Amino acid sequence: MASWVKDIQFPQLFIPITITNKAVVNPAGPIPVEDGDTLYLSNLDDVIGCRVLTPTVYFYNSDPSSSSRVMETLRDALSLVLVPYYPLSGRLRETENGKLEVFFGPNQGALIVEARSLMTLAELGDLSVPNPSWTSLVHYFPNEEPYRVTDVPLIIAQVTYFGCGGFSLGLRLCHCLCDGIGAMQFFSAWATMARLGTLSATPTPCWDREYFLPQNPPLIKFPHKEFMSVIDCSTLTKSLWEVKPIQKCYMVSKEFLDLVKSMSNLNNNREITFSTFDAMAAHIWRSWVKALDVSPKDYELRLTFTVNVRHMLKDRPLKEGFYGNAVSVACATSTVHDLIDKPLPNTTDLVHNARISVNEDYIRSVVDYIEVKRPKMLEFGGKLTITQWTRFLLYELADFGWGRPVYAGPIDLRPTPQVCVLLPEGGPDAHGVLVCICLPEAACRKFEEFFCLNNLR
Repeated sequence: MASWVKDIQFPQLFIPITITNKAVVNPAGPIPVEDGDTLYLSNLDDVIGCRVLTPTVYFYNSDPSSSSRVMETLRDALSLVLVPYYPLSGRLRETENGKLEVFFGPNQGALIVEARSLMTLAELGDLSVPNPSWTSLVHYFPNEEPYRVTDVPLIIAQVTYFGCGGFSLGLRLCHCLCDGIGAMQFFSAWATMARLGTLSATPTPCWDREYFLPQNPPLIKFPHKEFMSVIDCSTLTKSLWEVKPIQKCYMVSKEFLDLVKSMSNLNNNREITFSTFDAMAAHIWRSWVKALDVSPKDYELRLTFTVNVRHMLKDRPLKEGFYGNAVSVACATSTVHDLIDKPLPNTTDLVHNARISVNEDYIRSVVDYIEVKRPKMLEFGGKLTITQWTRFLLYELADFGWGRPVYAGPIDLRPTPQVCVLLPEGGPDAHGVLVCICLPEAACRKFEEFFCLNNLR
């Protein structure tokens, strides 16, 4: 069973870079807005957790036929794609009550940066897993405020050339304008434009954020524990924020995924079989809490994760091509005692029930909750958040004309150590999942024992 889960090691590095060029990228043609115009953002776009420029990086091996024109190719393709995706060329600003909107004015557009490093890709170590040392491969402004999304470019790209001829694309894309599915839709259009030389924005981008207007008057039907501010009386948050956590990455085989799913469905008398996500989310949650030895045992913990709601909207379906945030945060709760002492199927049932509880009524209630409460801070009390990137086709959609990337995905989880990310395995015929999670160094061995089922109960 140990061969089904591999702890992937990565080196701690310093990657010196030299920035050689910066360019503002504006739409290449007319767009249906003028200076002074604004666009509405829904409350799902404006939720506090979306106020971030999500960083990702993509590595490409040397391709002598194209590497000399990478910057030019990306810039020109982005300029063309920004015509149908013109909101990404604007800026965000706060209105009354702190709500965000997109506005258009002079001196805006996306930003693309060119940089060079004398290092080679081989010197970066294993490129199959995210490494916090890659942070210099995405562009940050000097003295940049964390989580600031106002009055900054909504797309920030950095091309870094390495001494071996390989290169990386570091990207920061504002989450307020796109959820994961929407970001992949935009990214695919950009890559297709670069690869084929013709604009093929299919499906047609759809803004339509007014679909998620709040009800009048707002009607909050559910308690929405996912947003509640909780005073963390447990040791969980303290154990992660008082010491610098370590980012750990485990490559999990399909056989292991199948095993955990089958274990979760033991004695399951329900007509519906628990999904692989239900099972893995429950298993990760239990293993993490056991490894952290959380106390007191009667304290209520939360597991949150996002659920795509596009297919749930029956009254008036979203148009194909909608690239805004159409996700809801589901929340499972359990006392520490029940989480660690009751069997895996019990926790899986909690995750499953939280997932299926998200429906059209729930999403409308979320919109109204944000309208009334407008949470101002990220809440971490007693919480683990699992983010699933396995269905985003990161590798398949990132071919800009120089082939499939060696790696595609996030970089550093440690700034929010209560987030676990599930990534697709990078190989073309791969079926495994990469589990990336943060732990205090003292808890790593215990987590691996529980996660690998060496200490199964």
